Amino acid sequence: VAFSAALSKIPSISSISSEGGESLQGNQLETRIWITPDVQKTDMDFSEILNAIQEIAKDVNIFFDELEGVNSPSKDDDSLLHHGNLTCTSDDASRLEVVGEEAPDKNKTNGLYFRDGKCRIDYILVYRKSNPQTEKREVFERNIRAEGLQMEKESSLINSDIIFVKLHAPWEVLGKYAELMNVRMPFRRKIYYLHRRYKFMNRIEKQISRFRGWLPRKPMKLDKETLPDLEENDCYTAPFSQQRIHHFIIHNKDTFFNNATRSRIVHHILQRVKYEEGKNKIGLNRLLSNGSYEAAFPLHEGSYRSKNSIRTHGAENHRHLLYECWASWEVWYKYQPLDLVRRYFGEKIGLYFAWLGWYTGMLFPAAFIGLFVFLYGVTTLNHCQVSKEVCQATDIIMCPICDKYCPFMRLSDSCIYAKVTHLFDNGATVFFAVFMAVWATVFLEFWKRRRAVIAYDWDLIDWEEEEEEIRPQFEAKYSKKERMNPISGKPEPYQAFADKCSRLIVSASGIFFMICVVIAAVFGIVIYRVVTVSTFAAFKWALIRNNSQVATTGTAVCINFCIIMLLNVLYEKVALFLTNLEQPRTESEWENSFTLKMFLFQFVNLNSSTFYIAFFLGRFTGHPGAYLRLINRWRLEECHPSGCLIDLCMQMGIIMVLKQTWNNFMELGYPLIQNWWTRRKLRQEYGAQSKTSFPQWEKDYNLQPMNAYGLFDEYLEMILQFGFTTIFVAAFPLAPLLALLNNIIEIRLDAYKFVTQWRRPLASRAKDIGIWYGILEGIGILSVITNAFVIAVTSDFIPRLVYAYKYGPCAGQGEAGQKCMVGYVNASLSVFLVSDFENRSEPTSNGSEFSGSPLKYCRYRDYRDTPHSAVPYGYTLQFWHVLAARLAFIIVFEHLVFCIKHVISYLIPDLPKDLRDRMRREKYLIQEMMYEAELERLQKERKERKKNGKSYHNEWP
Repeated sequence: VAFSAALSKIPSISSISSEGGESLQGNQLETRIWITPDVQKTDMDFSEILNAIQEIAKDVNIFFDELEGVNSPSKDDDSLLHHGNLTCTSDDASRLEVVGEEAPDKNKTNGLYFRDGKCRIDYILVYRKSNPQTEKREVFERNIRAEGLQMEKESSLINSDIIFVKLHAPWEVLGKYAELMNVRMPFRRKIYYLHRRYKFMNRIEKQISRFRGWLPRKPMKLDKETLPDLEENDCYTAPFSQQRIHHFIIHNKDTFFNNATRSRIVHHILQRVKYEEGKNKIGLNRLLSNGSYEAAFPLHEGSYRSKNSIRTHGAENHRHLLYECWASWEVWYKYQPLDLVRRYFGEKIGLYFAWLGWYTGMLFPAAFIGLFVFLYGVTTLNHCQVSKEVCQATDIIMCPICDKYCPFMRLSDSCIYAKVTHLFDNGATVFFAVFMAVWATVFLEFWKRRRAVIAYDWDLIDWEEEEEEIRPQFEAKYSKKERMNPISGKPEPYQAFADKCSRLIVSASGIFFMICVVIAAVFGIVIYRVVTVSTFAAFKWALIRNNSQVATTGTAVCINFCIIMLLNVLYEKVALFLTNLEQPRTESEWENSFTLKMFLFQFVNLNSSTFYIAFFLGRFTGHPGAYLRLINRWRLEECHPSGCLIDLCMQMGIIMVLKQTWNNFMELGYPLIQNWWTRRKLRQEYGAQSKTSFPQWEKDYNLQPMNAYGLFDEYLEMILQFGFTTIFVAAFPLAPLLALLNNIIEIRLDAYKFVTQWRRPLASRAKDIGIWYGILEGIGILSVITNAFVIAVTSDFIPRLVYAYKYGPCAGQGEAGQKCMVGYVNASLSVFLVSDFENRSEPTSNGSEFSGSPLKYCRYRDYRDTPHSAVPYGYTLQFWHVLAARLAFIIVFEHLVFCIKHVISYLIPDLPKDLRDRMRREKYLIQEMMYEAELERLQKERKERKKNGKSYHNEWP
């Protein structure tokens, strides 16, 4: 009672209500008190009101918690309903626009407002006067005005034929459609009494906070003190309602809805406005597709550069803020301001960068372990018995690796390759393969948890996609057949089941044909390798002649890369044709179908040669004297005496580096060159000061539009990289490290591109990354199988293991150290009688340069009997032991890893427990707040009626 009486003396408090006490322990009593500040009448800051309340509480012996949550961006403490900023999201968004509000004269020149300097431009339409679709535009624009949107037209300063249509949504229109679209907005928050904390706990917390103050600040976090505009919003939101408008904090109606929300509402209206008489003659997309309008886009919020430092003068606008704290290379090591990205570009783009940041962060442990495996190979290189024996095998002469021109060679000549192979194929490789398979599962499972947190913070939990519009192409094709839509109850075009099946069969046939084209391209590379190795072996330069196989592999990889890039262009056109042939009903169906085809084409195109090298190169070549040949002409290529793993490493390393370099150039370099060329032409025609004198809509129009496929290219690049990082990681442990370095650059390149080089995309909403998550899960399953085969078939891990336990010095002793590998190289090589060579494969030299006399025998990699045995060149018992061990390893490895993956998936819940509790508590608190606010409104109305002397009956409460 004393506390309430003291509170009533504060002029800023409009109403006080309380709830009955609840006994806790001993003489403690918990009472909830709701305090409603009268924001319109007070000139006190909210923190001043809070301090006054705390002083009164001390006088009447009521204890408040330390309100750390006021400045903390965390939402985890649900025991405290933080008061936050009264302006919440909308006013935080408008804080950077205060200058524009107070200076309408300045607004007239900055290109963000109408000529009156008051109506902010929410959307821009662009068309040419010479375009013949005049009647459709006039009807469309007349209907736009009928919807309540305000319009203003202006000619381009560069080309008088280009007309800009500026659109502004007034408050009434925004409120009406925000309610229809269920736009969630922050509403007034209450402060209620908190449970009491003991002095002992307060002292401990103070000591901990003092200790934290001595520690260095986290360098990766953005500095919120020097960048005050990065304050995170901690507000509860609810769907906007005009009937309950008094629940929401509205200081300024012009800035209550932020710019991204305003643009989304205007775009929603434009998609439902008719442009011609007819059932399906509706929507902006159709006008863009038929050429009535040339472009449509929301405006950027001014320039991304400023003469003044952001640390001393603050940000000019949100674009400038994003450039300084996200797109600038100076902050490459800091976390991304995802809330700002979402606020400016929308949830769909924000989710992409959230996923990319999460993927990059998860690459750190994978890159560290991969680097550890590589360094382990470096440190154990001098102790590797196999590489020692290879380097010391000066008396072992190997058979030629190609027909005629390839000479005999000492095994010791491949010493360097044996050492390089050990760097990637060592005792830690199997552990790393298991780790990466588990890592892929952990990455996906924790991403689901991270996505759930983001969806909660961004109010996407209860968001459902609207019923999508039917594609104009689908309507035009199937307009004669109609049936009732079970959701909307309206008639719509209908595609017969037989027609749909026939189109899918044709599309699948096209996909199969294109995969055959990829196989044909790989076949061509195989023929190139077979022919070129003989050519390089007879080359004049000793460097190339002595390293003919490495030169063959290197040039083949580069040619393969060029073929990959050329086929990608063809695949895009084929995928587009096949997707349109299927006639998907909606845009999302079209996007999913196109995405699946493009991923399948590019994945097969990028990895087909890698699969050939990993699992087919040197496996089906036969043996000296009985080589298998292509078309009975070209002898199949053999592996290097040190194994095929070095070829696989070169293939992955070169393709990965070249592909990422090319992608980064095309993503940023190409738009930069185009924009530079546009600016250059403007400077030549209008002088050096032309750019600064142009309004914002003119500047944005001269930027590059966002990719027609949205975020498809960005996702595809990262998904293909994820495949490289996981599928053949056992052969190339440095792949995660290369991916990590690339992604650190990729985040800033994409940020720079979105902020500076592209027009501002529409702020679209999305709950997750869509079909890409299913593709990631498929790659994770495939990676387990491929890594099992790489370890068992491509590497020498299994043959060494079999030798150590069965045939080596330690056979039967249960040991497998380096001392057990003595004699392994000799045991892995078979003997061939030189006189048994075929005529077409007999080398030109007789090997007399090694011993002074013609060679009688040479060695080759295989497990075969001697030429003088009962069955010459038949498989030995060791071959069958190795084969059985390989098959057993594949089965055990796959089952073990899949079991671990499923256990991890089961143990990690998709929704964190604390998030589940926070969601339940938020729902409860929102209901209470809404109830109390409604109750206060009814009490005020009742008092007013009493004052006016009106009689009423049976009114509650």
